[in-house]
Amino acid sequence: QVQLVESGGGLVQPGGSLRLSCAASGTIFRIYAMGWYRRSPAKQRELVATITFTGDTTHYADSVKGRFTISRENAKNTVYLQMNSLKPEDTAVYYCKADGSRWERWGQGTQVTVSS
Repeated sequence: QVQLVESGGGLVQPGGSLRLSCAASGTIFRIYAMGWYRRSPAKQRELVATITFTGDTTHYADSVKGRFTISRENAKNTVYLQMNSLKPEDTAVYYCKADGSRWERWGQGTQVTVSS
């Protein structure tokens, strides 16, 4: 089974930055893509950003374009989310997801709180 462990969440001031990490471990077949999703009472679960592990195809939600950057290290089966210019609206539990050709796996989530 593939296990995903997120880290890097916490409390940050508006305008600040955080970098989230998600490492996959366990019995891992080829990962085709990984991404970040978030859930808040106002927005429920929404896609934040995704990246393929072949090539550098990325996708961002309109709400985070220009502020967030997703990246990955294939050899470490790890994906990152650099979050800059954070807003209170970014407050949510952030979840990592990994996708294989015939499987997907979700992490447990990490809390990001943007507040003064």
